[in-house]
Amino acid sequence: MTSGIGIEGGGTSVIADGAPQPDVKAEDAELVGRSPGQLMWIRFKRDRTGVISAYVVIFFFLIGLLAPVISWLYGNDPYTVYADERPELFDSAGVPVQPNGGISGEFWFGLEPGNGYDVFTKLLYGIRTSLGISVAVTIATVLTGILLGVTAGYLGGRTDYWISRVIDFLLAFPSQLFFIASMPVVVSLFVSPRDETPVYVRVVSLILVMWFLGWMSLGRILRGTTLALREREFIEAAKVSGAPPWRIIRKEILPNVVTPILVQGTYMLPNFVTAEAGLSFLGVGIVEPTPDWGQMFSKASTELVMQNDITYMFFPGISMIIFIVAFNLLGDSVRDAFDPKTAR
Repeated sequence: MTSGIGIEGGGTSVIADGAPQPDVKAEDAELVGRSPGQLMWIRFKRDRTGVISAYVVIFFFLIGLLAPVISWLYGNDPYTVYADERPELFDSAGVPVQPNGGISGEFWFGLEPGNGYDVFTKLLYGIRTSLGISVAVTIATVLTGILLGVTAGYLGGRTDYWISRVIDFLLAFPSQLFFIASMPVVVSLFVSPRDETPVYVRVVSLILVMWFLGWMSLGRILRGTTLALREREFIEAAKVSGAPPWRIIRKEILPNVVTPILVQGTYMLPNFVTAEAGLSFLGVGIVEPTPDWGQMFSKASTELVMQNDITYMFFPGISMIIFIVAFNLLGDSVRDAFDPKTAR
């Protein structure tokens, strides 16, 4: 028994009951639409270097977040002055008696010459401090760059002129010298020079100082990108439809500037880590007893440590090198994932 199906032109196609249907090609069935974000993620997962770098970066953030838990499980903390608590571990000069800075099963990375802080927990809390400050600065600079850069590029005219002049003016500042010179001034705004400076005041001052001269490069990039986007047809269509500027920026502009924001963000954070460590190394950032990455470098450069415990520099130095290299490689991978035409 057969059934006929009418087709254009008056003919019929006769298909016998139980006859095999036409095969559908496998590649046709697999054709599905993917968003730019999905394509970026697929390209990123294929980059083995980027994936390994991402794991390394996540590991550093995890040990920073879990530093109190690790310290509790480990049994030591970064604030105990073992030179006073257990003087038998040190000689008369304050150097650990055991070789390699006192490395043992009790003190995995040894003890710090002088005060005798536990190096392992001090490094964990130092990573926590440096990354916390750097993340806060990165978030503040990215938000400022988005606000001023997109505003200047979209509105144009006098707004663009004055924001661009502010960017040019701030870019003329020598950032490192400005950081060093301005830190004491900013701290003095909160605390009298005769009083002891609380830790939170130093942290807030570091964030403010590095933010002040950290947003301009991203702002300039976003300004140029927005200038190109505002002439596109979909922006003109949104204007014709009566959409207000804020809605156009939020719905049309911002989704199209995610790429430079992510790429620049991955480059800015390690730069802020080294900047914060440099300020603490010079004595104008975080000071003892608060652990900090740069403070450990400062301690390692003293004559007592250089002559008696050269291994003390090894742990903070290697950890910072690994983190900075991994984050820079991650930034390269993110850039390549968003723009596959870029040649590394």
